Order: sequence, then C-alpha cells, then structure tokens
Amino acid sequence: MARREAGEGEPTLVWERPEPPARPAPTPLSRDGIVRAAIELADADGLDAVSLRKVAAALDAGPMRLYGYLSTKEELLDLMVDAVYGEMPRPARTGDDWRSALRSLAHGTREAALRHEWFADLLGGRPHLGPNALARLEASLAALDGAPGFDHIDTVQHAVQTVNVYLVGAIRTQVAGLRAERDTGLDERQWQIASGPYLTRMLATGRYPTLARWVHDATHIDADATFEAGLACVLDGIAARLRH
Repeated sequence: MARREAGEGEPTLVWERPEPPARPAPTPLSRDGIVRAAIELADADGLDAVSLRKVAAALDAGPMRLYGYLSTKEELLDLMVDAVYGEMPRPARTGDDWRSALRSLAHGTREAALRHEWFADLLGGRPHLGPNALARLEASLAALDGAPGFDHIDTVQHAVQTVNVYLVGAIRTQVAGLRAERDTGLDERQWQIASGPYLTRMLATGRYPTLARWVHDATHIDADATFEAGLACVLDGIAARLRH
C-alpha cells in the first residue's frame, strides 16, 4: 500500500503519490484509466482476473509502464475499492431522522456491491483509507452526530459500526448465493427442488422440530425484503439502546 520515496522518511501512500508526467506514447495512461480497466476485468471475471499484466494487456500497454502509477496489485485493489466508494451516494440526515441516514448508508453499499460482486471480497478487515472511502465515513458519522441520543462520538461510532457489520455479512451471503447459482447452474428454486427430497427425509426424523416449523410455516421472502427486514432489526436494536 505504501512505498518510501528516496530521501524521505515517511512512506508515501498511493493516494498522495503524484502520477508520472505525461509523455508521448501510443497508449496514454493514467491511474483513473488503469483503475477503470481493472474494474471492468473484475466485473467480468472476478478478482482472479485482475493482475498488472492483464490490466496492461487490456490497455494495450507494457506491464512495466503501470509501475509508474502504482507499485503493487494491493495498491491497485485499494484504488478499485475507492472508486466503488465514489459511486455510493453520501448518507445525509434529514432533521432528527438518523434511521434514514443509516438506511441510505446500507442500501448504497449493498447496491454498489451487487454491481461489483468482487467488492464484497474486500469488505471488512482494515478500514479503507482512500479519499472516497474517508468521505463516505465522514458523511456517515456526521449524519448521526448530534442527533437525539447521539451526543457522544462513541455512540455514533457504535451505531455506524453495527450497521457495517450487518452489511458485510448480508452482502457476502447474497453474493455467495449468486455465485453458487452461476457455478451450479441452478437458481434458488431449482436448488430447492433438487435438495427437497433429502431435506424432507431429514425433517421426518423428528430431530429438527424448530427447523421444520421454519421450513413449513415461516414466510419466505426474497433477497431485497430479507435485507430490509434484517436492517430494520438492527436499527430497532440501536433505537432501543438509545432509550436506555
């Protein structure tokens, strides 16, 4: 993510490192162009399709030319992630309606991840530090700061982090399901039909009575409604905590 420039004691992050000066070339390059090409590869074939060599080939450039713009594949992934953050709308609070701000945060992240499924693989872990990611985090915190019950920054932080934890799990689960459909060639309904006889036999043993009630009696909703219902539970929990 960082490298040391000659004569400097501090590492230079890719966000602060200037691009090399433009020079005549059959194929002009820029960091933005490199990132767009990498995102197109990842959108088509996943992160395994992204390498400096493959990106260079997509740009009709020699791989060594890319090293003037970034040093490692990790830096390229950082730039790709930040570009996706740049696509997300900034959450904003309307009056005291902090729930709408957190709901906007959640839906914006989920929609971006469904457009770029590889983004789900890079969620979690260390915080993303690109300018778009930092701007989104700033907007998320600011949307709650000072709202009723959010007088302390720790309360703001815990609420935003709680929604983010739910997001990571929900997004990764949905993306994994989409990938399974492509890998097996079975959509959810076809998979249910294929696995139905086995599940029926297992439930008939009587060892899973609560699971049987869930299968037979619960309301099974689609992915969008499932996400919204889970998010509502999270927001209700935050609201309940604020009252204590």
